[in-house]
Amino acid sequence: ELSFVAERESEIVGQVLFTTATLDTPRRLVDVLVLSPVGVRTDLQGQGIGSQMINESLAMLAGRDEPLVFLEGSPAFYPRFGFVPAGELGMIKPSQRIPDAAFQAITLNNFEDWMTGTLVYPDAFWRTDSVGLR
Repeated sequence: ELSFVAERESEIVGQVLFTTATLDTPRRLVDVLVLSPVGVRTDLQGQGIGSQMINESLAMLAGRDEPLVFLEGSPAFYPRFGFVPAGELGMIKPSQRIPDAAFQAITLNNFEDWMTGTLVYPDAFWRTDSVGLR
């Protein structure tokens, strides 16, 4: 339910995956999501497939319990979907290898103002060295 694909002629041409993570807030741990990865077949990039997958998947997440979605990505690309620098929301990045501008978040329906703190990535992100832009 957290993996979304785009198909053309019965062939998968793109995928958006949301991974569960934890936000360590002063009150308690909060389950959140991380948008990672986003991929579109190279020969079909630039046609809006990725944007459509992100828009539609974010709309589908509105009914879930998680209050936030985080990502590491281009500050020139992701604001069009409503993402803002996560630091502006009081969030602390999980690694110093993530540039401040790349650490972004979007609030969902269940977000409350007290939900600020440190994003804690799942172990798989660390084991695969998938943290921080290169």
